[in-house]
Amino acid sequence: MNKKKMMAALALVGSLSLVTACGSGGNDEAAGSSPAPSSQSAGSQEAAAPSPDMNGVPDVVATVNGKDITKDEFADVYKSQFQQAAMQAQMSGQDVSDQTEMKKQAVEGMVGSELLVQHAEKTGLKASKADMDKALAAAAKTNQMNSKEFLAALKKQGMDRATVDKQLKQQVEVEGVIKKELGTFTASEKEMKAAYAQAEQAQKQQGGASGGSAAAMPKYKEVKSQLKKQVEQQKENKATATLVEKLKKQGDVKVNL
Repeated sequence: MNKKKMMAALALVGSLSLVTACGSGGNDEAAGSSPAPSSQSAGSQEAAAPSPDMNGVPDVVATVNGKDITKDEFADVYKSQFQQAAMQAQMSGQDVSDQTEMKKQAVEGMVGSELLVQHAEKTGLKASKADMDKALAAAAKTNQMNSKEFLAALKKQGMDRATVDKQLKQQVEVEGVIKKELGTFTASEKEMKAAYAQAEQAQKQQGGASGGSAAAMPKYKEVKSQLKKQVEQQKENKATATLVEKLKKQGDVKVNL
C-alpha cells in the first residue's frame, strides 16, 4: 500500500475529523474542506518527515463529564493527524516544528467527539451492526478497497478489529446525533461558485510560494459535485461547532494539556 493510501487508512483513527476541527474552532481547511482537486500529486514529496512530539503530554489529557481521555487515546489520534499535517506541510513548504497548537486542536477535538458521543447515548441513539458495516464499507471504498482489505490495512498500521469497531460505533452515533439535532444542509449555486473561486486563488498562491506556476484548475462543472459536498460539509461543521460549545457549557470539561 502506497504512502497516500496508508495515510487514508490511518485516518480512521481520527474518524471524527469533523468534530476534531469543530472542537478546536479551526478554519474550514482544518475541518476537511479542501480546495477543488488539482493535478498536483502528494506522492512526489518524499523529504524526511518530522515526528509527533509527545513530550509533556499528561496521562489524562482531558476529563469530560467524568470520562477520562487518556494519553494513549490521545496519542492514537494525534499521531495520525500529525502525519497528515506533515504531509500537507511538505507540499506547501510550511513549518510543523511547533506542535503546541496542533496538540491543542487534537485534544479539543477529542473533547468535542466525547461530548457528542455522550449526547448520543443520552438521547438513545445506538449504532447497529448494519450501520457500522455500512460505515466500514464506505471508508474502504474511499480507499479503493473492500472491507476485508481495509481491515487488513488498518491491522498493519496497529489497529485491531476492536479498536476499529469502537471508532465506527462512535462515528455512526455522532453522525446520527448531528443529523437529529441539526438536520441536513444544502449548498446554493452562489456558494459553490464562491468555493471554486477560493480554491482557484489558493492554488495560484501555492504555485507562487513554490516558485513555479500553478497547476491548471479543473473546470467548475467538472468539480461541481465535489464543491457541493465541500460547502455542505462546511455548513455542517459550523453548526456542529455551535452544538459542541453548547454541550461543553452544559457539562463538566477539564483539559490538562
